[in-house]
Amino acid sequence: METQVRSAAAGGTTLLKALVFLMFAMFAMTTDSVGTVIPEVIREFELGLTAGGSFQYATMSGIGISAIALGFLADRIGRKATILIGLLLFGISSALFAAGHSFLFFVALLFVSGLGIGIFKAGALALIGDLSRSTQEHARTMNLIEGFFGIGAIVGPAIVAYMLHTGASWKWVYLIAAVLCGLLVLGSAIARFPKPIVAREEPAHASEAIRMAGDPAALFFGSALMLYVGAEAAIYVWAPTYLAGYSGSWLWLAAYVVSIFFVLRAVGRFLGVWLLSRFEWSTVLLACSGGMALLFWIAVIGGREAAIFALPATGLFMSVLYPTINSTGISCYDKGRHGSIAGLLLFFTCVSAVLAPMAMGALGEWLNNSAYSIVLGAVFATMLTILCGWNVARQPFAAMLAKRNLDDYSHESETAAIAS
Repeated sequence: METQVRSAAAGGTTLLKALVFLMFAMFAMTTDSVGTVIPEVIREFELGLTAGGSFQYATMSGIGISAIALGFLADRIGRKATILIGLLLFGISSALFAAGHSFLFFVALLFVSGLGIGIFKAGALALIGDLSRSTQEHARTMNLIEGFFGIGAIVGPAIVAYMLHTGASWKWVYLIAAVLCGLLVLGSAIARFPKPIVAREEPAHASEAIRMAGDPAALFFGSALMLYVGAEAAIYVWAPTYLAGYSGSWLWLAAYVVSIFFVLRAVGRFLGVWLLSRFEWSTVLLACSGGMALLFWIAVIGGREAAIFALPATGLFMSVLYPTINSTGISCYDKGRHGSIAGLLLFFTCVSAVLAPMAMGALGEWLNNSAYSIVLGAVFATMLTILCGWNVARQPFAAMLAKRNLDDYSHESETAAIAS
């Protein structure tokens, strides 16, 4: 009988993880293809760099608002209901791209889709915490999830490039995402989700994430995520614009810089699972952030000739950073608050995803030189390296993580009862 329970629980865990993997791949198709879409939108609607960047700002603003305001839903109404609500919002708004022709209409749809992403992502991140048996396993699983996100980030720009090559509209990437989202809604509706492992004495409230914002752990991991996302935005949002002025002997490579970046980032995230199984998470963060910063400064000092090689290579080092920072930050808190802390960290991420590329676009427009987007990315990467160095030297969160391993992460969680 016990063997049958273990088998059923393991099967349910595998299905739920597969659904989360596909969720991340699906929304990455749209969010990470924005660097390829923006130049087309600028030409189609005759916009400037700052206005064209609204496709990035709108989505990230929606994600950030829903993350900070609605992330608690995963702790209040459950992981399943939260994920379904978010998926429906994302799917409907993506499907409506077929009916629009106005720039402002598209921006509004992206904002609503961002709201949906923020909701289902907070629920999915909390669910992964429920399915993990230790903080270390949590970090490894998050790297796997972000690996699938990386695959979606490769597929999305490739779809846009193919559609433009055949004369079709860039809007197809959103319509394809809407179809995939419909399948995920069906899969999530019929899947059986685990009962909460940590029961709360009182229901979670909307102000939960705001109250947690003052915690030292939340501030550290939130700041680290903001710096990482700022550096990453320099690559996938503005690198195509910066390298559009390249006219050297590697012209063919300039067209594929973002695609190569995404490929290396995806490969690196699967490699991150291996790294984290052998080395301390804080050491891995320091080594990878240092490598990223070094490549950024090579791109800055060497100009476009060096940037063509150095910028995509940052993807290999960036790959491990986001999922490890995010999962470790969530693991510092009890599982009854995983939805709220996931939402808070997602909010920090989105604030940077809006402000960093906006600052880069405005700075490039002001100085009439898009190279300053790369300089700003190098500054963010350097600041993250300094922060990770302090973390290695001080080890300020070791005690919190040890306590969570002892109190919340049970090796029996994989055999927890499965409920609809």
